Amino acid sequence: MRSQFSFAMTALATGLLSASQASADGVDLTMYYPVSVGGALTEVVDSLVADFESEHPEINVEAIYAGNYDDTRIRAMSAMEAGDTPQLSVMFSIDLYELIEQNAVVAFDDLVETDEEREWLDSFYPGLMENGQLDGKTYGIPFQRSTIVLFWNKDAFEAAGLDPETPPETWQEMAEMAAAVREASNGEQWGVMVPSTGYPYWMFQAFAFQNGHRLMSDDGTEVYFDDPAAVEALEYWVSLATEHEAMPSGTIEWGTLRQNFLEQSTAMMWHTTGNLTAVRNEANFDFGVAMLPMKTQRGSPTGGGNFYIFEDTTEEEQRAAMTFIRWMTAPERAAAWSIETGYMGVSPAAYETDALKSYVEEFAPAAVARDQLEHGTAELSTYQGGRIRRALDNAVQAALTGQMTPQEALSQAQQEADSVLRRYAR
Repeated sequence: MRSQFSFAMTALATGLLSASQASADGVDLTMYYPVSVGGALTEVVDSLVADFESEHPEINVEAIYAGNYDDTRIRAMSAMEAGDTPQLSVMFSIDLYELIEQNAVVAFDDLVETDEEREWLDSFYPGLMENGQLDGKTYGIPFQRSTIVLFWNKDAFEAAGLDPETPPETWQEMAEMAAAVREASNGEQWGVMVPSTGYPYWMFQAFAFQNGHRLMSDDGTEVYFDDPAAVEALEYWVSLATEHEAMPSGTIEWGTLRQNFLEQSTAMMWHTTGNLTAVRNEANFDFGVAMLPMKTQRGSPTGGGNFYIFEDTTEEEQRAAMTFIRWMTAPERAAAWSIETGYMGVSPAAYETDALKSYVEEFAPAAVARDQLEHGTAELSTYQGGRIRRALDNAVQAALTGQMTPQEALSQAQQEADSVLRRYAR
């Protein structure tokens, strides 16, 4: 026992010495990142980091899973305030205004040094860059990005006498198809579920945009929650339960909805494309994926996380972080990430890789979120974004649970938002 202990201590000392030497010879980076969908994403991230370190032995990356998007922002900002700033993080693309207001992050424009790096900065889908840019500068680089898509159970459609290959294209069709499924199943299966916890503002923004309405100004200083088009959008969402009896009343959980769909509790669901690979791997029925239905126009807000580099770091660390982010977003890695998760390939070049080309040919739903970018809009993002989104979340839930009418709920949210944003008016 004594010799085993001595051997263990010797091995530990050797390991510590090796780690010390590695740290002395290279640059150490800490990265926080979120997971907000199903599947073993932490394993995917760990594998990518290991591959990066094998190619770049001079850079050591500690990737720390920090919870959901809100958890990750709080943890990163708390570390910064405590004087232990991470070098980089994946956080909500819509965290930009808060990060800028606190002088927390660096503009990538100030870090690029070569024409090659400038070309990289310009290589992403413009629709994914909207939430990462302010005043002509880029602060966030797209990574785990999404749009909301419609998943539907083809077997359930067929059982209800619907064409299993034809998803709803309009609000009216979705309500009618959902009601048909509910009736055909004798109340055993819901027609549609739209999550109203986690990110209810995101789903509501999709409804509003499909009704031709943008919820916020381009400069993050104003919101338009109580516009008649927005009220009509929330009235439709509520009516799926109250009028069409095709959706459960009350709130529907973001975190369990994927499982509801897999267990065939609902024939349709609205969810992030980031769940696509998990659904494909676990569904024991034939399913399809489509763009969201429309009222006056198609559309979905983009969503998901961007890479950010923190201000309170050395120039050497910032350059190393740039190297890592460029590697992670290169077409080959963006393609692999998309295949492993269901998130979008963040650049046109990603879809030109042999891997993603073949995958899309084999599994057409992998291209739906990308194709929907043509009808996309920037996700709701304002100054004091957390408070503004919370006011809208509360309004959506109050209407869905019958505590307030959509008009009352959105008017209250508008008043709350106006009081918060008044000092940012330009």
